[in-house]
Amino acid sequence: QVQVVESGGGVAQAGGSLRLSCAHTGSIFSVNAMGWYRQAPGKQREFVASITRSGITNYADSVKGRFTISRDNPANPTTMFLQMNDLKPEDTAVYYCSAPQSLATLPFGPWGQGTRVTVSS
Repeated sequence: QVQVVESGGGVAQAGGSLRLSCAHTGSIFSVNAMGWYRQAPGKQREFVASITRSGITNYADSVKGRFTISRDNPANPTTMFLQMNDLKPEDTAVYYCSAPQSLATLPFGPWGQGTRVTVSS
């Protein structure tokens, strides 16, 4: 069972930055994509960004140009990062990391416990 751990959340002012990290315990064969989702109070969980083992990235329109997803060691990435710049109050949410075997199953986890991001205006 792949375990996923997020870190790096916190409080920032609008216009500020935060960097999230996600580490997984899966092997090179069990994790081929990683991604971030977020869930704001009273709302459904939504896609934020993803990155494949080959480095192909995808972003939600709401974060394009502000957030950057990356991963360590392209040969065997085990840690993913989300650099969040120009934060807005609407970015406030619990951010969850997913590390599945394929990009197609990204919305289904496995998930971490989440890390809270609060952006004040």
